[in-house]
Amino acid sequence: MTNIHPTAIVDAGAQLDASVTVGPYTLIGPHVKIAGGTTVAGHVVIEGHTSIGRDNRIFQFACIGAANQDKKYKGEPCELVIGDRNTIREFTAFHVGTVQGGGITRLGNDNWMMAYTHLAHDCLVGDNAIFANNAQLAGHVEVGDFVILGGYTAVHQFVRIGAHGMTGLGSVLLADQPPFVMSEGQPARARSMNYEGLRRRGFSPTRVAAVKAMHRALYRDGATLEQSVQRISALAESSPEAAADVALMTDFLARVTPQRGIVR
Repeated sequence: MTNIHPTAIVDAGAQLDASVTVGPYTLIGPHVKIAGGTTVAGHVVIEGHTSIGRDNRIFQFACIGAANQDKKYKGEPCELVIGDRNTIREFTAFHVGTVQGGGITRLGNDNWMMAYTHLAHDCLVGDNAIFANNAQLAGHVEVGDFVILGGYTAVHQFVRIGAHGMTGLGSVLLADQPPFVMSEGQPARARSMNYEGLRRRGFSPTRVAAVKAMHRALYRDGATLEQSVQRISALAESSPEAAADVALMTDFLARVTPQRGIVR
């Protein structure tokens, strides 16, 4: 394996594809698996039961797969699973899961994780997300596809962020953020929907109009959450092209708990 720098320490039990590149002074533990095409820079630590997919770029000083920061954790063989084609920048910290939380912390595919971002135990992040510098997830957080977290966003444990959502700089999320919503503030409040992001991803005018109708139902008409769900569900019939977007919203809202609620 000529792609491993001579100063790197790779445990004999680690499973690295022959095409993986490892930089100087990097440490890789015995339970680590890395698929082909992934590049690991210098001064990186990858440990724990960590699986990393293809064609990822991991920059210097990242801490991947360390024991989590849950005081209940007793060293059980929980996992960190990272998909394909992710960019993981400097000083990021991703931790393994806990037995109580399902045992897995997961990062999907094609995500862009900027410097100092943090995935705590049992977080589940989808695909094509962007975490700006210092975005922080507490434990058990779920993040949907195409989410953008502004710099210094902090997310409370067990909070969910729906697909295509966005947060502003320094936002503090204490409640679930439904799909398509843009929020900001401390605590974060819903400001609008991510219309420009949807257009850039190829949403048709009809689909964008349906998202605007969902916004009115949730935030403009003074309806209860139950009433809002009924109004949003009806959009699937009036706008068949947006049926999948409506289902994305109603499925998310069906899991909202009274204790957590949604950003308002």
